[in-house]
Amino acid sequence: MVKNPRHPSLASTPVFSGSTFRLTPKTNMNPLNYAYLVAYILIYFGVVGGIWVWRVQRRNERTPVVDKLLRTAGESNRRKLSAFDDLLLLHLTGTALIPLLLMVVGLWIISGVSGPYQTLGLIILLVLLAVGLYFAAQWLIKILDQRYEYRIGYFGEREVGEIVDALRLKGFQVFHNVPASEVQPIFHLDHVVVGATGVFAIQTKSRTRGTPRPGFAEHKIIFDGQKLVYPWGDDFQGLELARDRAVWLESWLAQILGRQVPVQPILVFPGWWVEEHAINTVRVLNPKQIPAVVNRNTPMLTEEQVETVTRQLEARCRDVDF
Repeated sequence: MVKNPRHPSLASTPVFSGSTFRLTPKTNMNPLNYAYLVAYILIYFGVVGGIWVWRVQRRNERTPVVDKLLRTAGESNRRKLSAFDDLLLLHLTGTALIPLLLMVVGLWIISGVSGPYQTLGLIILLVLLAVGLYFAAQWLIKILDQRYEYRIGYFGEREVGEIVDALRLKGFQVFHNVPASEVQPIFHLDHVVVGATGVFAIQTKSRTRGTPRPGFAEHKIIFDGQKLVYPWGDDFQGLELARDRAVWLESWLAQILGRQVPVQPILVFPGWWVEEHAINTVRVLNPKQIPAVVNRNTPMLTEEQVETVTRQLEARCRDVDF
């Protein structure tokens, strides 16, 4: 046994014998020390979990305001971000401490064996630790990427919301994040504008910019009347989504008014230069173009019909707790 010159009673580690690496059977780090570390990690998990449960329970406390509030622009994404932030602490703690717990338990087991099994155990532990760290990092990146997408969507809807809210000064009624709770899965219309010139269902598409194809500007989206031409490729998905949700709103309004009222679907791209090379069922715009399209139409609804639609939409959107 190799002695520590300052503390002769302690065996030094590691020990190399020829080309072989081994841990000395008699070390200062006994299994009880590992047990303390494992206990600390488990207690830490318990404290973090307790704080999270306490935060959730606090939200169930009674607030002084009992009236429901109207939904604002991006309400669904705001709720998703809030739920994400509640769980983010647990995700960060888990991805940081689970690999550490795996390492500690592995070293605890290895310390109880001797000879060549220690070397084999260390190799296996390092492989398992590398795999655990990889999956932990992938999980955390996935969580943060998803939160980023919700954040981009939220602020995109906020930008469009500020523009359409200005239409109130011209006599229009504006509602945000209108829920379609009768269908499964439930969806939301980002913005609905109601006025004498008609009903407009606006869907916001917040897209980040990618590498453009040769000959395409990185800041421009073109609508050719059939498809969306992005700098990196073509797509139909946003058009179908805007059209389908406008059809649902049109059907619902027919039940309220007793007659068919056309709903104009509009698809908007905040932060993009949008060009319509042809006009089709769905209008494709930059948010700043919305007021011109809304004001251009001839009168379609009476004042009484506008009031009826407004009352029904307000009832749908007034569901936000204080």
